[in-house]
Amino acid sequence: MTLTIQCITLDAHEPKALAHFWAEVLGWSVSEDGDDIGWWIERDLGDPMKTGFPDILFLKVSDSKIIKNRMHLDLRPDDQNVEVARLEKLGAKKIEIGQSSDLETTWVVMADPEGNEFCVLKAKSD
Repeated sequence: MTLTIQCITLDAHEPKALAHFWAEVLGWSVSEDGDDIGWWIERDLGDPMKTGFPDILFLKVSDSKIIKNRMHLDLRPDDQNVEVARLEKLGAKKIEIGQSSDLETTWVVMADPEGNEFCVLKAKSD
């Protein structure tokens, strides 16, 4: 049996706003078919089933995030400092969750506008 991940789903209070935030972060497109229940983004290369990239669905929920994410995205930029600054301008915030402050730490933990954590990794070339 062969499986393909079609969609990654994230809970959101404001799914349309969060979809637009993440579309801007990733350079993807927001689907025009969103509604009060959910909005999704997709990679611009076409059908995610053909390219291997799943859509990301932002599903409307009423409960608030109160604990650490059970899953998060790790993003690999060309330049970590430039990307962190760009993400902050889009509305992301650097957060401290107990990560090491020594020189060995190669990622920056951030949160999107609804508090969902993600990491910006060190560039591969560094």
